[in-house]
Amino acid sequence: MKTKLMLLFLFIAFAGRVFAQQGFPFDNEIRAFKHQDSLSFPKPNGILFIGSSSIRKWTDLEQRFANEPIIRRGVGGCELWQLVDYYTPYILFPYHPRKIFIYAGENDIAAGKSSTFVSEQFIKLYTMIRQKLPDAEIYYLSIKPSPSRAKYFAEVYAANALIKAYLDNKPQSHYINLVDAIYKPGTTAPDSSLFLSDYLHLNSKGYDKWQAVLQPYVK
Repeated sequence: MKTKLMLLFLFIAFAGRVFAQQGFPFDNEIRAFKHQDSLSFPKPNGILFIGSSSIRKWTDLEQRFANEPIIRRGVGGCELWQLVDYYTPYILFPYHPRKIFIYAGENDIAAGKSSTFVSEQFIKLYTMIRQKLPDAEIYYLSIKPSPSRAKYFAEVYAANALIKAYLDNKPQSHYINLVDAIYKPGTTAPDSSLFLSDYLHLNSKGYDKWQAVLQPYVK
């Protein structure tokens, strides 16, 4: 046990040096997570939520699922490819979670990436997880159509469709449709009352909608 703890602290120290030296995107947030881990490292077999600011800003996620071992690791405005290229060794694999909920891809599209690119990056991430954590249950949370990014809706829906098709019939793998939950009743348009004033991030009522959909998967 002592040996494992020693290795953990050495890894955390090394991670801090690597991020400081190379200036990775959102390196300050990653260092903050590793510092948090050094004080109280999450137990294995937890439920990991990873992704961009829609996870980072879900600040009462742990309270909403108070009886579950939630680990929240949302990183700024990160893109899906950055999870693949940078972050998995630091805020995914060390926790050995039994369930992994992923929300990412929206920022890639807003940065000009195609739906095909997003799908390809997800497949890379999925493959990495399967290799490292073959028993983990994987959940992809559909990209939301944010009102402030209406011009990207076609790419958003296309990316969701590609990822849904990829996960279809794969064991321990789930595509979760969160899009319909934030539509105005009787329409196929997002309800702006569920968003903050930036019309990009959800407010508490928006997260209520997400929670209702996610409840059976988390439980």
